[in-house]
Order: sequence, then structure tokens, then C-alpha cells
Amino acid sequence: MAQQLGPGPRSLARRAYEALKQDILTCALRPGAQIFEGELAARYGMSKTPVREALNLLGQEGLVQVLPRRGYLVAPVTLRDVQEVYQLRLLLETAAAELAAEHITEEQLRRLKALVAVRYTYRDRASYGRFLRANREFHVAVAEASGNRRLAAFVGKLLEDMERILHLGLDLRDSADEMAAEHAELVDALLRGDGALARQVVTAQLQSSRKRVLEALVGSESAASGIRLVAD
Repeated sequence: MAQQLGPGPRSLARRAYEALKQDILTCALRPGAQIFEGELAARYGMSKTPVREALNLLGQEGLVQVLPRRGYLVAPVTLRDVQEVYQLRLLLETAAAELAAEHITEEQLRRLKALVAVRYTYRDRASYGRFLRANREFHVAVAEASGNRRLAAFVGKLLEDMERILHLGLDLRDSADEMAAEHAELVDALLRGDGALARQVVTAQLQSSRKRVLEALVGSESAASGIRLVAD
């Protein structure tokens, strides 16, 4: 059974967990970095106890690895991580898009169009977080339009699992125009109510996204630091 944090949304353990997870997902704490309870406690302005609770929970989620008597390690990103997440996205998001084309409402289409307008600026890391939140909302909104709540929840979890990978990819290559055009293309397919076309569009886009991310990571000079491009 997964460990639970202390009661109340404002508990110190909850604050430590949310702050630490955010820093890991946005790569403020880079994949493969060694981290220590004392340094993190100072970083977040609290004692070691809530930090330790947060680290234990993040270890259960696979974002942190314990180094006995040597602290902790931010889990590296591996080639297997990238491949597995994209395999699942290809299975789930293509089905979600096909169903969404049949059930999407005008209000849901307006929301998607608004999310398409959110862009990021290459090398402006503050803008990455805003864009990736909008990107996640976009894909989850498509899944929600399918009418299947469980499908939408799975898609949301996959996008969270991908956040570190996408942060690294955004930092290594400017794909802002390409990603905006892809989102707009999917909205157009949904607007037409063409399920087969929506599935085709999502399949092509996810394959393109996987290729783009892998090329960016393989070509990165930092690939040897926290990014393990092996099957693992």
C-alpha cells in the first residue's frame, strides 16, 4: 500500500512533496542528480522530516531512487521510459480522438481552440511550464470529449509521466510552431466529426513527437548526464 502524507492539504509533508515533485518534473532538479535531505530542507525552508516523507513517497512513484548512506538520486530518464509512454499514448489517445470526434461539444471545441493558442518561447524555461500545462490540458480535454472518464484519467497520468521528457525535449530543440500546427490539425479533424481522420492525425502526430523527442535527446551533449539512452 502506498504511503500517505500527513492530514490536511497544507501539511509540511504535502508542501515538501508538491515542491519536490514540481522541481523534478520541470527538471529544475535534473535527471540523475544526487540530492540530500539537508540540502532539500534548506531549499524549501523546512526540517528534514517532511522532506524525508516526500522523498519516500516520490520513491514509490519512481521519481527518486535511494542511495543507501549516500542520499538520493533523481531517477534518470531512459530510452525505455520514452518508448513505453509513447506506446501507451498510441493505444489510448488514438482511441480517445476517434471517440471524441463523435461526441465533442461546441464548448469543448472552444476550449481546445483556446489551448492551441498557448505557446512557449525557446530557451525561456518559465514559458515551458505554462505550455506543458496547456499541452496536458489539451490532450486530456480530447480524451474527456470521448465521454470516457477513465480513459481521460489514464491520458492525464501518461502526460504527467512524460513531463520530464518533454521539458528536456523543449530545451534541446525549438518545436513551438510544429506543435501548435499539430494541435490545430487535430481540432480541425474533431470539428469535422471524422473519427477515422482524428485517429489518423493523432497516430501521425505521436509518431512524429516520439521521433522529435528521441532525436533531441540523442543529439544532446547532456545525454550522458541523467538521460540513459539504453533499454535499461
